[in-house]
Amino acid sequence: MKAVIVTDFGAEPELADLPVPEPGEGEFLVRIHAAGLNPFDWKVAGGALRDKVPHAFPFTMGSDAAGTVERVGPGVTAFHPGDRVFGQFLRLPAGLGAFAEYALAEQSGKVARIPDSLPYTLAAALPTAGTAAYQAVEAAGPEPGQTVLINGATGGVGQSAVQFAAARGARVLATATPDAADHLRGLGAAEIVDFTGKDTADQVAAAHPGGIDVLLDLVSFPGEGAARMTGLLRPGGVVVSTLGAADPEASAARGIRGVNLFHQATAELLATLAGLAATGELRVHIEAEVPLTEAPSGIARARTGQARGKTVIIV
Repeated sequence: MKAVIVTDFGAEPELADLPVPEPGEGEFLVRIHAAGLNPFDWKVAGGALRDKVPHAFPFTMGSDAAGTVERVGPGVTAFHPGDRVFGQFLRLPAGLGAFAEYALAEQSGKVARIPDSLPYTLAAALPTAGTAAYQAVEAAGPEPGQTVLINGATGGVGQSAVQFAAARGARVLATATPDAADHLRGLGAAEIVDFTGKDTADQVAAAHPGGIDVLLDLVSFPGEGAARMTGLLRPGGVVVSTLGAADPEASAARGIRGVNLFHQATAELLATLAGLAATGELRVHIEAEVPLTEAPSGIARARTGQARGKTVIIV
């Protein structure tokens, strides 16, 4: 089978021919039709988890994908050949991932069925970004009428977070470039903060001198920049960071709540996201569809950081 692999940390992704994996006890084989690309994928390839998880090289890149169950191993009763499924397939200790013609999944893993009305491309775009956005908004718990600033709203996580926060009745402020403003307003953003102009924190402070209620910070790394963004919160507010930039102790001293979110997909949450996407309650913008044979160059383009939606690899 064709697969996109890396041979070592920091190595360039390349297309390779690998044997089709065989499902063992509790596993099933999925014929992949589409795979979603996330920043997480190239960070892992660069060694972001080298001290946390064993890696087998070469390993097939990619976590998120959607496809059809090809065959099942012993003990698998929850899935059957022909089932349409999606989820997270990355298993670094075994060198297995999603950017391939076939991937292995575990019956007890992070995989769920796809509603009949949901295309494979959209299902493949959901798992990582959708889970992070959903759990970030849930962790913040904005109430109707509260002001929520989403810093990093143009990415896959940010666009979904805008929708989840707006659905809870919050007034959403979204950082974005001018060309993405109309799209984000269509997703539920009430105000757009152009981060390409004046400083983001200065703009928000001037427009909301009394402070904001919730900050979802998807782009700030630990340091002065993250602290300045957190300074926008009024007492009783909450900051949720997806990059470990929240300082819970310092936040508590100011009377706010600081949360560092490390999202975790579950089959139940994936099913919820798929249902929302199937009914149109959750919209996912797919910016580019790239054939598997061109995936290495597609990954290189996505790494430039200019994406305004999801890149999906078509298998």
